[in-house]
Amino acid sequence: MTTTVVVVLGALCGGFVTGLAGFGTGLTALGFWLHVVSPSVAAALVAACSVVGQAQSLYTVRREITWHRAWPFLAGGILGVPVGVAALRSIDAQTLKVFLGVFLIGYAGLMLGFRRFPTIAWGGRAADGMVGFGGGALGGLSGLSGPLPTIWCGLRGWSAAAQRAVYQPYNLIILAIVLCTYIAQGTMTPDIWRLASICAPATILGTFLGIRTYGKVNDQQFRKLVLWLLLASGMVLTVSNLA
Repeated sequence: MTTTVVVVLGALCGGFVTGLAGFGTGLTALGFWLHVVSPSVAAALVAACSVVGQAQSLYTVRREITWHRAWPFLAGGILGVPVGVAALRSIDAQTLKVFLGVFLIGYAGLMLGFRRFPTIAWGGRAADGMVGFGGGALGGLSGLSGPLPTIWCGLRGWSAAAQRAVYQPYNLIILAIVLCTYIAQGTMTPDIWRLASICAPATILGTFLGIRTYGKVNDQQFRKLVLWLLLASGMVLTVSNLA
């Protein structure tokens, strides 16, 4: 019973953050799930719940989606997923999450210290593709495809809707591929499917509440919100995996 309550609470909070910011199911929910399930089960739940939350919240920015901007991220991410899945055999995903958590803390803390958010115009589609590849590899390795594209879209200086219109379809497609890979490998056991079915309604409810809240923030508030979420997520990843 305790496991079920914690898993559902994590799904609810993860869905809310996804609806509000367009990412963060795994970054938020792992802070709950890693206390009651193994890392491999948590990674599978992240993929399943992320697909549900992203599919639901993508409707919010459907008119902003421009595929010529999103395709380099997607192309790189699709190539990165099998690399991340293959790396599961040789890389300790838990250690990688600690490093990712430390990076998120440092990045978000630094950016919050600026009065004006810096922007990056160089690199073009090649840089976008490399960021997408890194996100895809992290998605295949740990289900955390969102942080790198989210950070990069923010550095591009795009509006809140334009950012979400890139990294939301990216996360949806990449994590759907990750989920299909888990299914093909037999990772999605009946017990995991049972937990995922319990999480789905909570994810849907949380995402709905997050979408309603998103409509009340402007671009400046959104940028700060994303940074605070990245900072909190970095702390959760670092502490939970070290513990």
